[in-house]
Amino acid sequence: MKQGDTILEFKDYCMGFRIDGETYNLIDRLSFTIREGSVLGVVGESGCGKSMTSLSVMRLLPPEAIVQGGGIFFDSEDLLSKTELEMESIRGRDIAMVFQEPMTSLNPVYTVGRQIGEVFKIHRKDMSDEQIHSAVLDLLSRVGISNPGERINQYPHQLSGGMRQRVMIAMAIACSPRLLIADEPTTALDVTIQAQVLELMQELQAQSRGSIMLITHNLGVVAETCDEVIVMYAGRIVEKGLVTHIFDNPSHPYTQGLIASIPTVSGDSDELYSIPGTVPTIEHFTEGCRFAPRCEHRREECSRGVPPVKTVEPDHEIACWVLGGA
Repeated sequence: MKQGDTILEFKDYCMGFRIDGETYNLIDRLSFTIREGSVLGVVGESGCGKSMTSLSVMRLLPPEAIVQGGGIFFDSEDLLSKTELEMESIRGRDIAMVFQEPMTSLNPVYTVGRQIGEVFKIHRKDMSDEQIHSAVLDLLSRVGISNPGERINQYPHQLSGGMRQRVMIAMAIACSPRLLIADEPTTALDVTIQAQVLELMQELQAQSRGSIMLITHNLGVVAETCDEVIVMYAGRIVEKGLVTHIFDNPSHPYTQGLIASIPTVSGDSDELYSIPGTVPTIEHFTEGCRFAPRCEHRREECSRGVPPVKTVEPDHEIACWVLGGA
């Protein structure tokens, strides 16, 4: 596979939850691709389905989740048809994930060195204990952790939040995966550490020429790191395109609201803009456009059915009844 070829593709993927005997749809007809060597940003407020999308790729959905249709294809092979044993060989080797909160993702009773080394024990059975130890030290050094010889024997609670996140990244890149999924990798970190972690991920992606799926609610992070963006609201894609298109010409009312919410140094108003209302829970999704109850452009047709996909410009689409192109 060469640079620019599709590595991951969602095709009309639908997923929901069974709650008190009722089945509700969350992810609705999700379709997008990630190209080899590119960085895709997935943005939206909390509750929009971003993390469920990433967990769907890894086949790590909670027990109450139900796949309702469609497919997720990695190298043209449907991950949804894989057995659990087949998925175990893919996770960590071909597709790896940096989870949202490293303190709850790392095992508190094992040293960080043992936890990173476990990746090699599973996927590189040809490596000796000495080789694994050396590889773990190298990884800790690569992700910018000082004194790796000391840190390798420490437990997660002995490390700062920034270092724990670096350990998570080290685990994820151990086998040089072709796709790295990063779910809010900088949420709990201060601004300085955020910048360091993002710079580290960019450097590692450039070295490996792999692909990254970056889940975030921070549009500033997207602007700095991503090539393409999909904007999700209540389990649906409302806008997708090149990062320059999304920021230069946001065309869906939700995207426009997100960008208007970004604080600026030269802002004329004393108050920050916020989109009215909140993301509904899955039990309260509306018929038609799910954003309609919060949208200032809503019309009668917005409640009638799923919004049509319109092309704003090449490589730039929105799903809206009112705005957009043809």
